[in-house]
Amino acid sequence: MNVASGIVFQILQSVLVLLIAPLMVGWVNQCRAWLQNKSGPGIWQPYKVLNKLFHKDAVLAHNASPLFWATPYILFGSMWLAGGIVPVLATSLPFAPAADVIALVGLFAFARVFIALAGMDVGTSFGTLGARREMMIGFLAEPAMLMTLFTASLISQSTSLVTIVETLGHGDLVIYPSMAFAAAGFVMVLLAENGRIPIDNPSTHLELTMIHEAMILEYSARHLALVEWAASLKLTAYVTIGIAIFVPWGIAQAGDWAGIPVALAALALKLTIAGAGLALLEALSAKMRIFRAPEFLGTAFMLATLGMLVHFLLET
Repeated sequence: MNVASGIVFQILQSVLVLLIAPLMVGWVNQCRAWLQNKSGPGIWQPYKVLNKLFHKDAVLAHNASPLFWATPYILFGSMWLAGGIVPVLATSLPFAPAADVIALVGLFAFARVFIALAGMDVGTSFGTLGARREMMIGFLAEPAMLMTLFTASLISQSTSLVTIVETLGHGDLVIYPSMAFAAAGFVMVLLAENGRIPIDNPSTHLELTMIHEAMILEYSARHLALVEWAASLKLTAYVTIGIAIFVPWGIAQAGDWAGIPVALAALALKLTIAGAGLALLEALSAKMRIFRAPEFLGTAFMLATLGMLVHFLLET
């Protein structure tokens, strides 16, 4: 693959992730509504909300610092970068070397720090409450996330997502029991990091339970649109990371342009199943008290650690 075509394809993949992120959220919400015997707002509702917000005039608090209005752009850029570098269609892309699992976790942490600071910037009680809860969740989720990813890294002998996909998806078919534990821990981290049930309920704004919504109550118009779009990009990035590690089959090999249509079809199928599965988990679960979040994420860390132990005991 020459440099020019590689850059073009990298841009196309980044644009694809940007466009399908709101659709992913709309699909999850629609599936959840179906499971609750409701008609639902439709899978295109997130696009309508973003369009409405971008056409409104922004209102900022009089004591908001430049950090407050700059955070939506930083958050959006960070999540778009995270989603764009994950190998969702092919492995041979110009930004592929940046798709390192440790760097991705660091990028998520970078965005979390800014949204927490923005939540506290205007001095509201809800913003500070949400920021404290967000940092607590991040403090517990990041080690669990790293441990789940390290299991795949030990198998492929690399922390690069491209190498992991090449090893697990394009190598000999091998069943790794350790990956089952890592997958369970990864799903729990995904739910916590994206503010889904049972950690948080994105469809409500209850003052005593909200986490993500508490930090963005002071945002409006284009700033709120960027924050919400970034949240959908984060969910899509986590789902695609899970696809790249646990179900990498269908992702095109380096330079295999003929495999791109198959990769597109496989990606659409995987995202559809992942969204329906996420909605099913939320329909079967109940929102837990915030004080039980450490127990939930501690279980995720334990499962990820068991995965690594199983790898050392049975697979090395």
